[in-house]
Amino acid sequence: MSTEAAPRTVARTPVRPADPGHGRAVVRRRRWGLAFLLAWLVQVAVRLWFDIGQIMPVATPDEAGYLFAARVLTGGPDADMSYGTVYRGGYALLLTPAFWIADDPVSAYRVALVINALISALMLPLAYVLLRRLQVTRRRAFLFANVTALLPGTVFYAGFALTDAVLPVVVLAWLLLSHSWLTAKASTARVTAYAAGAAFLAAYAYASHTRGVIVLIVHAGLLLVAAALRWRPWRVTAAAAATLAVAAGAGALLNHWLLPHLYPGGDNDLSGNLIRRLTSGDGWGWMLSLGTGQVWYQAVSTGGLAAVGLVTVAVMAVRRDTNLRLRVLALAVLAVVTGIAFATSGALPDERRIGNYVYGRYLACITPVLFAVGAAVLLRASRRTLLWAAGAAVALTTVTACIVQWYAGDRLSRYTFTPYDFPETSFLTWDWQAFRLWHATLAGLVLLGLALIATRLPRRGPALLAGTLVTVNLVMIGTATARIAQPLVRDFSAYTELTGVSDLRERHDLALDWNIPWPVRLSHYYWAWWSDAEVFDARYHAPPAKADLVILSWPKDVPPEQTWRGGAPAGWKVADTRRTIQGDWVAWTR
Repeated sequence: MSTEAAPRTVARTPVRPADPGHGRAVVRRRRWGLAFLLAWLVQVAVRLWFDIGQIMPVATPDEAGYLFAARVLTGGPDADMSYGTVYRGGYALLLTPAFWIADDPVSAYRVALVINALISALMLPLAYVLLRRLQVTRRRAFLFANVTALLPGTVFYAGFALTDAVLPVVVLAWLLLSHSWLTAKASTARVTAYAAGAAFLAAYAYASHTRGVIVLIVHAGLLLVAAALRWRPWRVTAAAAATLAVAAGAGALLNHWLLPHLYPGGDNDLSGNLIRRLTSGDGWGWMLSLGTGQVWYQAVSTGGLAAVGLVTVAVMAVRRDTNLRLRVLALAVLAVVTGIAFATSGALPDERRIGNYVYGRYLACITPVLFAVGAAVLLRASRRTLLWAAGAAVALTTVTACIVQWYAGDRLSRYTFTPYDFPETSFLTWDWQAFRLWHATLAGLVLLGLALIATRLPRRGPALLAGTLVTVNLVMIGTATARIAQPLVRDFSAYTELTGVSDLRERHDLALDWNIPWPVRLSHYYWAWWSDAEVFDARYHAPPAKADLVILSWPKDVPPEQTWRGGAPAGWKVADTRRTIQGDWVAWTR
């Protein structure tokens, strides 16, 4: 037998030429990915650029509440904020890396703002997804996603340690995941992930701010509707309900745990305010009028586009030819808007400030959604539909302004004007000393008219509109930073910084006189952030015996050395003094 093997015939698969279309698609996806990465980095850089001068919390007590909660969560000392508004722990969890990384208050604050910027800039890809789902073309969606991410209410408040830095991103992500959960044609596993993600974000919003309670209630309603109409398999609904219950329960436990660390004497009972308003005729008048003022502010501050978006969502919610699931989502958006506007108004005490009657921060978390919907209408609607939507937006803005004028009346000029409450309308009226309702209304409607004209221009109209809106937004943010944020930082630093106290880092037991105004008192907590702080009433009690740094209120016409009731014990001396607009104080050290 021969040992030589017989030759084998190898079957060869014919080599097909590469599909040029597939290669171009890969290159296109890579280019889009790079474009989004660069745009996101630019969004982060813009936020950080405007934050350069921020070195301490000035939006007190809000910023202080979140920073102190994060400090407690990382094992730091407590801070007595009794009888104030309760600030929840969900957002504070995001700030904990700042207290792990930094070893001084200014560095910790700046790291917190970097965290804000990284999260806030995620508005860009999320807004793009929303615009694409509203059937805006890819290039235009990218342009107007950048515009949406640069809304002043999204960028300006990201420059402070506030939930407003992250809530707009959380709410938009919740809405997109809810839309995918209810409408996506995908596998059961993917739909379950969408449902669980939306539930988790609703619970996180609840754990972060009282506004999130509205999102949680609305999401629970979506779950009930989806279950009743059997829109998804029961396993999906059960997983979403379980996620909502567990995450919300964890958030409630976290917030309950923080209470004795930050509010040992109790809070200011905002829920009691809401109940009293809900059970009285005057209370309902207050709620409805002040909530209307919040809607007016969103309309004007976005050049009317949020108003276009709001009336469009309302039409989607009532039209019978709208897909039922989309109608339910539209109703959810309306419920979030009305719930936040009227619930926050009902809980507010009468602080005798104009910001009680017209205010933008509370609804800023849903404004990007309304703005994007309004932009989609401008980009896609027929001329007839566009004119109808614009007319309805003008009517909405005008009617809400009339309600504000009718209810608030001369209080809009008599009550305290706080520029921090009006970053957009101050720019529109070019007045940072007073509130001008009708000047701001007219300016907002003029911007809407210019936007309508720009969209009708051939070829370059949308790009021109996007460029104009970006410019307006950046100038709004720039003027708000220069005229509001930076002066606040300069003033608070001058009023509160403990520059005269030597070896401040070695002072581990801080005692603060309750009679010092709370903006100054909370700022002292910040500067001596490593200290165990205790509050006492110097009118009736001596400072705690263990204290090695005592800060007392400084009455007029009293020498600093006589501020210690009954005379200072041996070994104590005046280390720093300050007379300021916010309040006068004397610092004593051993």
